[in-house]
Amino acid sequence: MYPTHKIKVFSGRASLYLAERIAKALDVEIGKTYVIEFSDGEFQPAFDESVRGATVFIVQSTFPPIDNLFELLLMIDAARRASAYKVIAVIPYFGWARQDRKDRPRVSIGAKLVANLLAASGCDRVMTADLHADQIQGFFDFPVDHIYASNVLLPYIKSLHLKNISIAAPDMGGAKRANAYARILQCPLIICHKSREKANVIGNMTAIGEVEGRNIIILDDMIDTAGTITKAADMLLNEKGALSVRAMASHAVLSGPAYDRIARSILKEVIVTDTIPLRCSPDVDRSKIKVLSIAELFAEVIDKVYNHKSISNSFVM
Repeated sequence: MYPTHKIKVFSGRASLYLAERIAKALDVEIGKTYVIEFSDGEFQPAFDESVRGATVFIVQSTFPPIDNLFELLLMIDAARRASAYKVIAVIPYFGWARQDRKDRPRVSIGAKLVANLLAASGCDRVMTADLHADQIQGFFDFPVDHIYASNVLLPYIKSLHLKNISIAAPDMGGAKRANAYARILQCPLIICHKSREKANVIGNMTAIGEVEGRNIIILDDMIDTAGTITKAADMLLNEKGALSVRAMASHAVLSGPAYDRIARSILKEVIVTDTIPLRCSPDVDRSKIKVLSIAELFAEVIDKVYNHKSISNSFVM
């Protein structure tokens, strides 16, 4: 039996491009909203149509600035106060996820704080893709649908028809994810070991595994400054004898010198999804960056959740 509550899809300003694709895949109109902005920088999002009794999906990735996260929280609160039946946050990129543990004294656990804020705002459920750490799901006391971008990325890898392919993890933390891809593709796994001088600064790097004569794909959940992947590519190609090196990640954070590093690197291609828009000026060289859309995958999960169907297949890497 199908639900009697009407489905409505809305978007924050940061992810409107993606929300429109999701709504199109669902064959629904994207909901109408507006934002009141005050001269001091304060803002107030509002719904421009009734959400009473509706199952409301709000699409917004929470990459910096912090306004993106706070806008999502305000929209959830507004939907709850407008008598929505359920409010579900669709967060393709879950920002602050790198702060998932207390790894040194006197630091916050940002991911847990964000989970608490979402709960306090009135959120009933969260949908997200490729969390930085799986255990973040345990920070929530309500359902979290953690889907894998591999449903989009793996078909692209197969479409390249590469021979002698190997999957490389850029560090030990990404070994589990890389191993899953390597198992599905039935190819060797390479582990890159790196030491950091400080955050976003790479020291030494080496590789463990079969590299020489292989077409390597470096796999990670996100690319931030691109320091790791460009250094790894240089090491794999020039020092270890790889035939070619590509990089693949779910989230294109791409901050600071990332675009310049990628353009000047020996990487053949960088494949990302559209969980985060490419935030750069039109004159920046983006010729090596291939963007795959994850909209249909989210639309499929939204449809299944709304109609109370199993979403197990979307969890399979």
